[in-house]
Amino acid sequence: MKRFLGLVAPALLLLGAAEPSKLPTFAEKTAEAGITFTRSFGDHELSNIVEGTGSGVCVFDYDGDGRLDIYFPNGRWEQTVSDNRGRDLVGKLHNALYRNLGDWKFVDVTTEAGVPGKGFAFGCSAADYDNDGDLDLYVLAYGPNELYRNEGDGTFTDVSEASGLDDPRWSLNAPWFDYDGDGDLDVLVTNYLEYDEGKFRSYYAAAGYPGPLSYNGVPCILYRNDGDGTFTDVTREVGMWNPGGRAMSSVATDLNNDGLLDVYVANDSMENYYYESKGDGTFEEKSLFLGLALGQHGQGVSSMGPTVADLNADGFLDILIPDMDYGSLLSKEDDYYVDLIDRSGLAVIFGQYTGWGSVLFDYDNDGHPDIFVATGNAHHEYTEDAVLARNDGTGHFVDVSRGSGEYFDGKWVGRGASWADFDDDGNVDLVALDTSGPPHLLRNEGGTGNHWIKVDARRGDNGQTAIGARVTVVAGPRTQFQDVIPVNGYLSQGDPRVHFGLGSAVKVDRIDIRWPDGETTTLSDVPADQILTVVQDAS
Repeated sequence: MKRFLGLVAPALLLLGAAEPSKLPTFAEKTAEAGITFTRSFGDHELSNIVEGTGSGVCVFDYDGDGRLDIYFPNGRWEQTVSDNRGRDLVGKLHNALYRNLGDWKFVDVTTEAGVPGKGFAFGCSAADYDNDGDLDLYVLAYGPNELYRNEGDGTFTDVSEASGLDDPRWSLNAPWFDYDGDGDLDVLVTNYLEYDEGKFRSYYAAAGYPGPLSYNGVPCILYRNDGDGTFTDVTREVGMWNPGGRAMSSVATDLNNDGLLDVYVANDSMENYYYESKGDGTFEEKSLFLGLALGQHGQGVSSMGPTVADLNADGFLDILIPDMDYGSLLSKEDDYYVDLIDRSGLAVIFGQYTGWGSVLFDYDNDGHPDIFVATGNAHHEYTEDAVLARNDGTGHFVDVSRGSGEYFDGKWVGRGASWADFDDDGNVDLVALDTSGPPHLLRNEGGTGNHWIKVDARRGDNGQTAIGARVTVVAGPRTQFQDVIPVNGYLSQGDPRVHFGLGSAVKVDRIDIRWPDGETTTLSDVPADQILTVVQDAS
């Protein structure tokens, strides 16, 4: 038995089937929202790969009030990384948690919540690892990582060491998923490389500093949740041990439509990894066999964060991977993946820039996922144009950056990026990070007249997001689907509610939810323009 509750955004219950009158623009809301956080790489000038990697952002409802809050990881002055001239930053840099008060107002609650962090931080993710009904926070750092248990009263407790998740390697992102089906969320810690504290100096001076191949790779680690607050490294026994990887980010999703979550790892300057779930708690690495290892010309590209969505409406998830050149768009054709970066029109758009954090979202609610990419030079703080590419409905993309708002008229040194509908108006907003300086909180102004629906799939035992569920929406002739995977992209976590643009459709004919345990829920004739919360009963 399942129960569901539809939460309607009353001001936006649109009953007509209007055609889009114009494309949406984005308004910079950072200062107006009260966000004063300024990102730093712990120094005054980029001088090594640690400083140049950037950071992401975590969007999650830390206090359970129904509004999405924002956590920003920050750099630190680190003796083994930073220049002596940056010592004036010692003690002045920390991570920041902003509580969403509604109406585009945020307040800094970092100190009272107890999450300023300790180390040089890069990525972050949130999940209810202890099944107590609130979201805990995991911060990925230049070792050791930090796990903060949510106490349910607006505060967190540092349980990093006690949990066993204080991984000492240089970690960048961490998707949570239940790989063994025992009901507890496990976590893959995506580790990058072994920085040598600046000892290697044989590099092309104009590059600014040595690249990733100047350092040894390190393995990603899969930690099994033991159900008692502790985690155990099971990487070798599940078949995911690869000690030479240089992973920048990873995503856990169902790539082959068999109901099991697979793992795709994007590595820097080498082949990527695809771990296909065998359904018994183990995985098989099949990237080379399936065409998922390399870019379109067979080269090991500088892959950043992998982001997944069905961009061409063929019923399979595609993988977009920004990099320092054209990027890759890996799409399934028969039993193999091909790179559609040229055919999609994205090679021409992306090839001008160095891509980092990408977001796949339907920004104009026409039923076709669009693309945002944060861009910026890899070795210098040289600015570049951010990318907004609109899907024309066939899987081909058009650059619509110009005219999409003041942010897109400027140039930035972008890194991480994420998505969320912060005001629940049915238009998906953006958060973008630079190597240094304030973040960019970008409100989607909407205005197309298109309809939408947002599905908040939750577990019945604790009411938290059903990570790994698949939501399929049928409206007229169009079928769309998304996996519930908040960690999707470079160093970041986004809105856990899956969002679908419906175009002119005023209702959804059918919604199918395949829960992580394989059970299904089907809803029929659901009105558009609402946030629909569906809860799977514990029984």
